[in-house]
This record gives sequence, structure tokens and C-alpha cells, in this order.
Amino acid sequence: MRYPPKPKPGDRVAVISPSAGLPAIFPHVYELGLRRLREEFLLEPVEYPTTRVMGASATDRARDITAAFADPTITAVLATVGGDDQITVVPHLDDAVLRANPKPFFGYSDNTNLLNHLFGLGIVSYHGGSVLVHLGRPGALHPQSAESLRAALFTSGWYDLTPADSWTDEPADWADPANLDRDPPMFPGTGWHWQGPATVVEGPVWGGNLEILHWLLATNRVGPTPWLGPPPDPAVASGAATASGGAVERGGILVVETSEELPSDVEVYRILRNLGERGLLTKFPAVVVGRPKSWDFAKRLSPPQKQEYAAAQRAAVTRAVGEYNPDAVLVFDADLGHTDPQLIIPYGGLARVDAAQRRISVRY
Repeated sequence: MRYPPKPKPGDRVAVISPSAGLPAIFPHVYELGLRRLREEFLLEPVEYPTTRVMGASATDRARDITAAFADPTITAVLATVGGDDQITVVPHLDDAVLRANPKPFFGYSDNTNLLNHLFGLGIVSYHGGSVLVHLGRPGALHPQSAESLRAALFTSGWYDLTPADSWTDEPADWADPANLDRDPPMFPGTGWHWQGPATVVEGPVWGGNLEILHWLLATNRVGPTPWLGPPPDPAVASGAATASGGAVERGGILVVETSEELPSDVEVYRILRNLGERGLLTKFPAVVVGRPKSWDFAKRLSPPQKQEYAAAQRAAVTRAVGEYNPDAVLVFDADLGHTDPQLIIPYGGLARVDAAQRRISVRY
């Protein structure tokens, strides 16, 4: 896996819509995200023809992705938001251009398609960093989202993830521009929930949005499993003792999260079961699960219902992983998906899950 060169303040970065062209519908949210890119990250966003177009063809969107990677003046590529049909876009990419011009790509949700594709090309990308959802957050940027994104954009070392002090899964309604002046309702942080042995696991990250992973399995776009073997890392010798006193176990780290469609615990179990039947779950000595989004405008669950939904999700993951990889370390409620704040994960890059010290570190 290759880590692409990082941008510097003042650089030009591509802002594209490889999935839904929601900037066309919510320009006020989009412009706020662009302004923060300029003012808080000192980067100059460059739009492409389909960035503000709803319903752009798959070939046109793929052309924008390829053009962003090909442009030597562009040093990073950021997705505006997710969607539900990027799986139709990926086949039209020019892989020769992407391989010859590796750049940091930031996106999540439906962008799991492109993250997985870049992974197959040997290019590290970044799960997270939505221009609309997190950069265009009403009120102010969540400080943990901003700190993680800044580190992922501009630094290359190890970064410790931390549990959120406060979080939310109830965003403001983008349809009302007045909402941009108000912070969303926040809830007290609950920390991470750990299960499994007190071991230390280090290896490459793979995964993303769980529903999209299932689509990738259905279209046979998940590559062969040997790429999840032991990664070379001169910083930590294989089997070396760690600060917590244990040995480092080598293997892939599965990171998964679920979307605003609020899949049922039954569906979550079945998807993971299918990953297990594919032989994938045995490749991951550690599984990091994003805090499940448990509220949406179409499913306004009450606080007790939200707690029940999240508990059922944890039970489904525990059951599936237990059936195929009972010795795996499990970490629940990491802030890395459809909730706020959002921590950035290097997709294909290295991560370390230390169950003894209850720490998660990623190498940006």
C-alpha cells in the first residue's frame, strides 16, 4: 500500500460529487463547507463539471474523478457527500491514471466504493471528510472532526483517536438555511465499548459502510483476501513487546459503520455472516465498529428506542464475529461514520488497536 503525498496549506484540492450531486440542492450548506476549507484549512477548492449536478451520468462522474487525479496541480480529492449509486461509477475509472497519480481521497458512506477500489490499486485513501456533512456542519465545526481531518490532510505520523466528549446523530434540516446558525443537539459521550482479549493488533484497515460492503460482495468487487496479510512496518518489529506488555498481533483491522437508512440488527448480522462465509472475518483480529446512527428524519426514534436500536446492533455484530472469529477484539461506538463528530480512518493504511490500554491509533 502506498501513502500518497500530502497537501500543504495553500494547495489546490479537488471537490467532487462521485455519488449524489447534493450541492445543487443545498448550495448554502455546500458553500459553508467550501468556506471552511479555505479559511480554516487554507486549501483552495477546485470544482469539477458534475460537482453541483444532480443525476449526472456515471461516465461523467468517473471522468471528473479521473481528471482530479490526473491534474498535477491538485494535491488531494474530497467528496462532497455520499449517495447510493457510486457502484455504477467505478467501472468507468481510468485505473492507469489513478495508479500513476496517487492522491489522498477523502469520503465515506457510498464512497466506500471508491475507497475499496483505490485499496485494490494499492493506494491508501481516507474514510471520512464530507464537505457537506462535516465541513458544512451547522454552527461550528466539531473540534474533534476538525482536528482529525487536519491531521489526516497534513501529517503522516501516528494519531491517537479519542472517544467523543459529545456527539449527535440528529443533524439540522438542510432545507432551512436558518439552521446553519445553530449547533445541532448534542448528547454526552459514552466512551468506547470493548470486548475480547487484551491483545494488541496492528495492520491495514479495510471496510467502510456495511451496506455498501454487501453491494461490493454482490458485484464481486472485493478482491482476494491475501492482501490482508502481515504489513511491513519498520516502526514495530513483528512480535515485538509493546508498552502494554503484550506482543503485537499482525493482521487486518476491519472498520465498519452503518448509514442513515438504519439497517435492522437482523440485516447487520446477515451481512457480517456473509462476510464470514466469504472467509473475510477470519482475516481480522480486530473489528472497530462505528457508533450506529439511530435517528433520521424518516425514522425519528425516541431516546429509549435509540438505545434499544444501538444495543441490538452491538449484539448482532458480537454474534456474527463470535461465530467466525471468536478471538477477535471488538470495539464499539467509535466516532467514524454517519454520526458527529467524525474521525478520519486511513483506508488501507495502518492502525493499531490496543485492547490492553484501550487505545486506537492510526497512521495518517
